[in-house]
Amino acid sequence: MKLNPLLAVLSAAAIGFFIGVSFPVQITPKVNPFSFGDGNCTFVASYLLGRFSTPIRNDTSTVDRTPLLQSNASSEKFVAPAKPPKGAERLPPNVVVGESDLHMRRLWGHPREDTPTRKYLLVLTVGYSDKVNVNATVHKFSENFDVLLFHYDGHTTEWDEFEWSKQAVHVSARKQAKWWYAKRFMHPSIVAPYEYIFIWDQDLGSETFDAEEYIKIVRKHGLEISQPGMDITRGVKTYDINVRRNDTEIHTSTSAGKCSDDVHKRPCSAFVEVNAPVFTREAWACVWHMIQNDLVHGWGLDWNFWRCVDEPEKQIGIVDAQYVAHHRGFTLGNPGNETLDGSRRKVRLRASAEFGMFKARLHNADKAQAAALLAQSDAAPRDQSHR
Repeated sequence: MKLNPLLAVLSAAAIGFFIGVSFPVQITPKVNPFSFGDGNCTFVASYLLGRFSTPIRNDTSTVDRTPLLQSNASSEKFVAPAKPPKGAERLPPNVVVGESDLHMRRLWGHPREDTPTRKYLLVLTVGYSDKVNVNATVHKFSENFDVLLFHYDGHTTEWDEFEWSKQAVHVSARKQAKWWYAKRFMHPSIVAPYEYIFIWDQDLGSETFDAEEYIKIVRKHGLEISQPGMDITRGVKTYDINVRRNDTEIHTSTSAGKCSDDVHKRPCSAFVEVNAPVFTREAWACVWHMIQNDLVHGWGLDWNFWRCVDEPEKQIGIVDAQYVAHHRGFTLGNPGNETLDGSRRKVRLRASAEFGMFKARLHNADKAQAAALLAQSDAAPRDQSHR
């Protein structure tokens, strides 16, 4: 009997279908990145094709059905993008760079061949009249440090007489205080690559100091916020707790002077003053947010550094084995006629007034937070009773 041609075609198609479903295969095309231009720029074509292959792959690791490649362009694994930072919502998440650094880069050559960002950061607020002391200080820090100078006197290029200055970052704004600069140029996303951040005054005597040894000690003891001990045989002191001891590697409290009554309060315990603090990047992220935009002197910050660590009496300390000398006391403002604007006396009056304002702000903020927490705890039993 002669087979109907149409029936034969349908039968063959049916048999082929059943054989095909018995041996499923991945039909999503495997696409490799392709290069264009000079061969150093790679465009990930699998990103575009991946959008169309999503329904077939049934990939559950996507957001809004838009698969994204990991930062490694050679990877074939699709991951969900993190929530973009404010302002980057219109960009594809995998092109967003949320952090930066203060490392100098060349204008030529391939970016992969640039020197890497240094591990630590040294920040100094300087005037050119103190160039000798600043130069001596910088030489106590190894090549593992990037250097950032804030210039309050307008002199910047003059520092090029020092070879290290040519690789430093210079920020110039006349007659500003250290914390004014820090708030504007040291956002946590900018200093995120640095494990430790030294924010020092320019008038510190560092003859006996070694930055690498210092970091070994703070890492060993788990100090999140620290400072070198103050050698009062060569300089001045502000608080008893910061005075260097001869019999310890570090200390976190003192019973000297007015601290004999209660060593478990500031500035007798867990206290580092503002002239030579050292922060981990995690601690700095907290401190940066605490710096007030309009209070430029930073008085009161050191009384509240404890808020930025989990265990203040363990994680804030003075490193006795590595010490410096504070050569001078209050130096901001012009010496001379104290009735003139900008005189040292008037500058100090503002700093003192800011201290009071900062304390009041924190006091009110603490009260508001406590009231909010109390309201939440009172509301919780009521919510449960209605269930």
